[in-house]
Amino acid sequence: MSLSIPKRIVSLACSNTEILFALGLGVRVVGVDDWSDFPPQVGDLPRVGPDLKIDMAKVAILEPDLILASLSVPGMERNISALERLGVPFLVLDPKRLDDVFGDIERVGEATGVPENARRLNADLRSRIEVVRARAHQAAHRPTLYWEWWPTPLICPGRQSWIVQMSELAGADLLFKDVEAASFVVHESEVLDRDPDHVILCWCGTLQKKMDVTKVGGRPGWDRLRAVQAGRVHCLPESLYGRPGPRLVEGLERLARVVHPDVFAEASTVS
Repeated sequence: MSLSIPKRIVSLACSNTEILFALGLGVRVVGVDDWSDFPPQVGDLPRVGPDLKIDMAKVAILEPDLILASLSVPGMERNISALERLGVPFLVLDPKRLDDVFGDIERVGEATGVPENARRLNADLRSRIEVVRARAHQAAHRPTLYWEWWPTPLICPGRQSWIVQMSELAGADLLFKDVEAASFVVHESEVLDRDPDHVILCWCGTLQKKMDVTKVGGRPGWDRLRAVQAGRVHCLPESLYGRPGPRLVEGLERLARVVHPDVFAEASTVS
């Protein structure tokens, strides 16, 4: 990578875009992938294609001196070989855990000449996480969470996903935290056998608009789940959980309120 400070940056993933803007680098971003939608300022930026099918010709036209790539979604690896052929300096982020996201923020800060911004951002995020962790520790019960990324087939996160750590910080346990995978296809019978305390729909992409808590109980046998019977089926925005960037902490705060509403309602009243 070039040692010079990049002035024209292209982001190939939503999470990368959000990291760049959180570091105060929005004025240097000259292009983003099709799915980047936060912060609102990205709406006016040139698009270079969906994250799994980046158009390198469009990237080249923007004359970037740094490209921020990602491996957070299976299939993104094809972009790396294309970037190597393009011959432009690039940085690849491949986080697996929440802690990796902090490391990526520091890497981007160093690569773009704003390391102090990265340190301040991380300090703020860690402080907010500690508030959640301390409050969640007061809860008497650690519920289990069935987390669903995709409905057909059922795809959920496993041990190698940052969702495991986020669940633990929120005072809960991911239902399939014992499965050694970032995400995997699960059979309905496995969900029914483990009978989670909460069902969380966090579908990806355009399916977000189709999430409906009332339909979960209509799945064969799912009406027997204690989560369904107790009305503990939730829809959460994928943008706060599927993008490994600063807004994961906002997602954590929201998740904690979902799984421990009494504890966090009391805490907010006191504070």
